[in-house]
Amino acid sequence: MAATNFKTENNTFRKLIGNGLTYRIPRFQRDYSWTNEEWEDLWTDLIAVLDDGDEHAHYMGYLVLQSMDDKTFDVIDGQQRLTTISIIVLAVLKNLQRLIDAKNDPEANERRKQQIQQTYVGYLDPVTLVARPKLSLNRNNNSYYQTYLIPLGHLPQRGFRASEHLLRKAFEWFDRQVAAYLRSATGDEGRRLAKLVEDLSDRLFFTVITVTDELNAYKVFETLNARGVRLSATDLLKNYLFSVLDRGSETDHELRTLEERWEAIVGRLQSENFPDFLRVHWNSRRSFARQADLFKTIRAQLQTPEAVFRLLREMEEDLDTYLALSSPEPSDWPQDDKRLAGSLKTFRVRQPFPLLLAAKRVFSAADFTGLLRATVAISMRFNVIGSYSTAEQERTYNEVAERLARSELVLLEPVLLAMRSIYPDDATFRTAFADKTIRTTDARNNRVVRFILCALEKHLSGQDLSFTSDAFTIEHVLPQNAADGWGGLSNDDAAALCYRLGNMTLLEAGANRDLGVAPYAEKRVAYQKSVFAITRALARESAEWTPERIGARQAWMADQATSIWRIAQLS
Repeated sequence: MAATNFKTENNTFRKLIGNGLTYRIPRFQRDYSWTNEEWEDLWTDLIAVLDDGDEHAHYMGYLVLQSMDDKTFDVIDGQQRLTTISIIVLAVLKNLQRLIDAKNDPEANERRKQQIQQTYVGYLDPVTLVARPKLSLNRNNNSYYQTYLIPLGHLPQRGFRASEHLLRKAFEWFDRQVAAYLRSATGDEGRRLAKLVEDLSDRLFFTVITVTDELNAYKVFETLNARGVRLSATDLLKNYLFSVLDRGSETDHELRTLEERWEAIVGRLQSENFPDFLRVHWNSRRSFARQADLFKTIRAQLQTPEAVFRLLREMEEDLDTYLALSSPEPSDWPQDDKRLAGSLKTFRVRQPFPLLLAAKRVFSAADFTGLLRATVAISMRFNVIGSYSTAEQERTYNEVAERLARSELVLLEPVLLAMRSIYPDDATFRTAFADKTIRTTDARNNRVVRFILCALEKHLSGQDLSFTSDAFTIEHVLPQNAADGWGGLSNDDAAALCYRLGNMTLLEAGANRDLGVAPYAEKRVAYQKSVFAITRALARESAEWTPERIGARQAWMADQATSIWRIAQLS
């Protein structure tokens, strides 16, 4: 990012709001949403800063602004904090007005009120009482803020949006806190109120990131998200799409339609899941785009109202498929499809999603189930057992999805053949499986091993088990906490062998608890009585439990796995 398009500095609230600078919440930024919990947290922090002489400042986090002239700034991220601080200032002004009305040093307090208002709120026309504000809110909140909050008059309560009620409640809440703060000490009340604002403006500071356009703002969002700072790239993209449509009052109907449909999509996904859905959706129809390049790509390709509404229609078309892949059980998919999608979820594999979205749009039900089954087989071979890098795999899935979207591929078998490069062949998979170690102390790994063992049991006996059942557990033949010398093995040898797949089997939950760290001879008796064929076979074929037996059993398991997770057209 060019230095001229990106500036970072630490600023106090006084520096932010002074010097004739003004701030605007973009018209289509989300509404005010803070409630008592956030108000109380902020007020508690402020009072702690004011009361503690050793605590000189309170950090308010990142503030992302967009400006072309360094005089007027669009607030890309930070509107909830800026709005709430402005409400605190208004609450102080309300308390000053009460002092004036009560003839409590009215001249001095009137001067204080005027100075604070002009510095932190904006110029109020004395004739019309119309504000020329330092801060303007979004299209749903600005009218209430300017018409009722800034003039400090009566606050009507009926016929308003939920976010407008929150603005009123925030003002009333901070009004009470300021009044209580004023009562907590003696002295010149007007001076104390003025000092509250001055201290607040000098001791609250932000890390301010100023960018010149939406693209740079999006890059900032991506950078901060990578560092664990939660920002809404969803809102930024929404603002861009709305800006494409916004051509004044003649487009209000289009804007309302877009907003309703957009909110319906985001509401079903939850906002934090939207960026992933958007990328999966985009890559299911178009050339591959990395997450970091997605906003730039969309902005380059979506520049007309027609393109915006086409994106909206296509997202609506793909949403149910994405939700079913992400949360299979609540979906109305056939049971086989739910089970296969659940396998991908267990593996935490999402790379096939763009391809599956593309296929769902064009494949028959039978071909779609066949493709789901194939992606599970590839995921087991490539991701779970092979643990290969997913970058090339992701591109391959996308290339095939793009060919489906262009109708170059329309049937299952050509799609499978196009994925040959990400399908480890039988020999490669068998070797990787025979050497695989999976530490079941990790919850995800534990689920994967249960899944594998249940699939092996079904292959051996036909018994179809739910791998999430509490009726059985993973039995580590060589115990996880084996004493030194168990089975003649040292601690080092035991640690190296314990999490080999060949050392694991299924066992009824009660039997597993009873056996604990018992010697293998005692365990073998219990294994012979197990309801699981895979466990009885272990006991039948292994008179003793040695590193060689673990290796031999895992090689046998690898042969079974190669048959289970196999794509006939590619093997």
